[in-house]
Amino acid sequence: MAVQKIKQNLPLRRCGQALAASFLIAIGGLQALPMYAQSALPTLGDGLALTTSAERRIGDSIIRELYRDPDYIDDAPLQEYVQGIFDQLVQAARARGELTPELQERFAWHILLGRDRSVNAFALPGGYMGVHLGLIGVVTSRDELASVLAHELSHVTQRHIARLIAQQQRSTPLMIGAMVLGALAASKSPNAGQALMVGGQALAVQNQLNFSRDMEREADRVGYSLMQPAGFAPQGFVSMFDKLQQANRLNDNGSWPYLRSHPLTTERMADMHARLPTALAQAPSPLPTLEHAMLAARARVLARPGVDLLRQWMAEPQSTGFASRAPTEKIAAWYAAALVHAQAGEWAGAERNLEQLRAASAGHAGAARQVRLLAAEIALQAGKPEQVAALLASPSRARPELLLRSQAALRLEQGAEVTGALETWLVEHPQDATLWQLLAQAWQQQGQRLRAIRAEAEAQVAHYDYAAAIDRFKAGQDLARQSSAAADYIEASIIDTRLRAVQSLAREQALER
Repeated sequence: MAVQKIKQNLPLRRCGQALAASFLIAIGGLQALPMYAQSALPTLGDGLALTTSAERRIGDSIIRELYRDPDYIDDAPLQEYVQGIFDQLVQAARARGELTPELQERFAWHILLGRDRSVNAFALPGGYMGVHLGLIGVVTSRDELASVLAHELSHVTQRHIARLIAQQQRSTPLMIGAMVLGALAASKSPNAGQALMVGGQALAVQNQLNFSRDMEREADRVGYSLMQPAGFAPQGFVSMFDKLQQANRLNDNGSWPYLRSHPLTTERMADMHARLPTALAQAPSPLPTLEHAMLAARARVLARPGVDLLRQWMAEPQSTGFASRAPTEKIAAWYAAALVHAQAGEWAGAERNLEQLRAASAGHAGAARQVRLLAAEIALQAGKPEQVAALLASPSRARPELLLRSQAALRLEQGAEVTGALETWLVEHPQDATLWQLLAQAWQQQGQRLRAIRAEAEAQVAHYDYAAAIDRFKAGQDLARQSSAAADYIEASIIDTRLRAVQSLAREQALER
C-alpha cells in the first residue's frame, strides 16, 4: 500500500490501524505486479526470503489486532456477498495456475470489512483482504467490485510481499522495527504511532517506487485474466478504471485513498482498455443487479455517513421525480430508507419501504432473498423474534439465515432448536467467532455450562486471542473437576486437548514478538 495511506485512516483505527499502516509501509507498495508474457517478466525475485508459513503468521498477527478494533464489522449479508465474489476469484486463480495448491491451503483467503466511508481496499500477508464499506457503496456492479478484489488477490498469488522483502533485504529490518514501534506507540497514543511510522516513509518511497509500479501492472494483468473465468464481465475492470480516473481528475478530498495506494498511470489505463476484446468493448456493460444495488445501499448506511445523509436517505423515496428513476436506483433508495427507519426505531416507515422492496424484487431470487433478510433483521430490532421463522421459512444453510434464526431462537429462549445447525456450520467453518458465541449462548440456555465455556474459548481462538482462549479453557477445567457426569467427562477431555494445542500456539505467538 502506498505510504500516504497512513494519513487517510487505514481500514480500522487505533492499534489495528497503526499495525496495518506500519506494516504496509514496511512492505512498500504491497499492491501489484503485471503479468507480462513470461519471457518479458522483470526479475522481481523468487520470494524465497519469506516462506508461505511466515507470511501467514505475519498476516495472522495483523488480523489479530484488527479483530479487536470496533471498526471491524461482521455484517452477514455484506460479508457473504463480498466473500462470495472473492471465493470465485480464488477458484479461478487456482484453475489458471496462478494459485498453487500449497498457497491455497496455507493462506486464509478471508475478507475483513472496515466501517469506513473512504473508497479503499488492501491486501495483507497470508491471504487476508480488507475492504472498506465506502468501496462497496460506490461501485455500481458486482463486476467492478470483482475487479478490485481480483487486483488485490493477484498481489497475494504473485507473492509480492515475499518478493519485495527479497529485493529490500537491507531496509526490511528497519521497516519491521517501525511496524512494532508504531503499534506499541499507537496503543497509548494514535497520534504518536502515526508520527513514528512516518519516519520510514521516505526510505520506502525512495527504494520501492519503481518496484511498486511493476507490481501494480502485474496485478492489473493477472487480475484482469481472472475476471471471465470467475464469471465476471471483464468490462467491470475497465469501467472501474474509468471511475478511478474520473475521481482522480476531480480534486480528491481524501475519500479515495485507493488512488494513493494504487496511483493511476496512462500506461495502466491504456493496457486495460487494449486488453478488452473489440466485441466486449462495443457491447453495453452488464446492468447492475437489484441485489448489488441493495447491498451497496446497505454498505453506505452502515458506514455511518452522518445524521444529515441518513435523514436525506430516509426521505428520498418521497422526493420529487423519484418514480421516474431506474429500478436499481429506486430499490437502493427503498432499502436504505428501510434500514435507516429501523435504526431510528420508526417501524412504520421501515415496513412501508419493505413493502415497496417486496413488490420491486418479485421474480428476482437474489433480491427477494435480501428483502427477506432485511425484514427478519428489522423484526429482531423491533422486538418481534417470533416473526423471523416465518420470514425465513425457506430452508437454507447460508450464514445470514443461520445467524438470524439463531438470534431469534435465543431471544425466545429456544436455543436448543439451533444448536445442531450451529455445530454443523462450525465443523466446516471453525474460524467463525460470531457463531461460536451464539453456540455458547445456546448451550448456556440448556444448562450445558461446560460446553458453553468451550464455545466461548473457541471464539477467542478464531480471533487469535490465545491468552483469552486459554483463560476460558482453564475455567472449563475447573468446572469439570466439580462434575461427575459422563457427558462432562467427554467434554473435559476435549477441553484438555484443545488447551494443550492453544498453549502451543500461544508459545509460538510469543516467540514472534
